[in-house]
Amino acid sequence: MKKIIVLTMSLGVLGFSSSYAKVHADAPRNHTIVTPVNDNISSLCKAAMQGDVDKVRSLIATGESVNEKSLGMTPAMYAARYNKAEVMKVLLLNQANLNIKSDQGYTVKEYAEMSKATDVLEVLNSNS
Repeated sequence: MKKIIVLTMSLGVLGFSSSYAKVHADAPRNHTIVTPVNDNISSLCKAAMQGDVDKVRSLIATGESVNEKSLGMTPAMYAARYNKAEVMKVLLLNQANLNIKSDQGYTVKEYAEMSKATDVLEVLNSNS
């Protein structure tokens, strides 16, 4: 008698758990993927990365250094990395030093080459 009761209860639990899993497997999944944002990047480097030429000009006019590194890279390196040719032109007009190396050991031109930033490479080649 005990065996029948235990067997019946076991089958009941298994049946319940499989139907529970089936119901919840069909439930929509609301997952949010969070990408960490580093707020330590300088305003000028962020504007260069985004290609915001007006903001780059404004920040330079207020005294931001075109050669100051932020997170190991200069604004020109960010412009090269993200192929922002118009930003690169503004930085070059304001004496951006193309020979500075990033904390990883790369120059502006090397970032442009690695990123296949053809527009920036044209600007750099016409500037030399």
